[in-house]
Amino acid sequence: MDRKQNCPIHHKIMSKINDIQDEIIEEFEGLTDWMDRYAYIIEMGNAMPPLDERYKTPDNIIDGCQSRVWLQADYSDGVIHFQADSDAIIVKGIISMLVRTLSGRTPEEILDAELYFIEKIGLHEHLSPTRSNGLLAMIKQIRAYAFAFKMKGEG
Repeated sequence: MDRKQNCPIHHKIMSKINDIQDEIIEEFEGLTDWMDRYAYIIEMGNAMPPLDERYKTPDNIIDGCQSRVWLQADYSDGVIHFQADSDAIIVKGIISMLVRTLSGRTPEEILDAELYFIEKIGLHEHLSPTRSNGLLAMIKQIRAYAFAFKMKGEG
């Protein structure tokens, strides 16, 4: 039996990630037309603070994205804070949802999180194959940072 399942603290932490995912799903529920959903994704991207130019380096570019996406991860007090930006407005909105959901979390929380909001809002089925691959690359990079910081913390 997995100890984490019965740990009330772990459950409470995970519910925070899930609460944010549920909020995102709820925000999309009223938007039945996909043009409205895209407009909302763009709005979320525009609402995200721009990434400081000093972080727009080749090291911070996510491989596998057709457009340029920068992801900065800072680890302090046991949690990872993400900042991101993109030169494509839809992509910036997508990364903003990932940052909103996973920033300020421990490496374990990020690694254990099941990102169900992507499927629930219909994002996968409405993205082009290249954007879908980019989304997977963003998630993979966020998890790679979480894994690296987890290993660093244990080392």
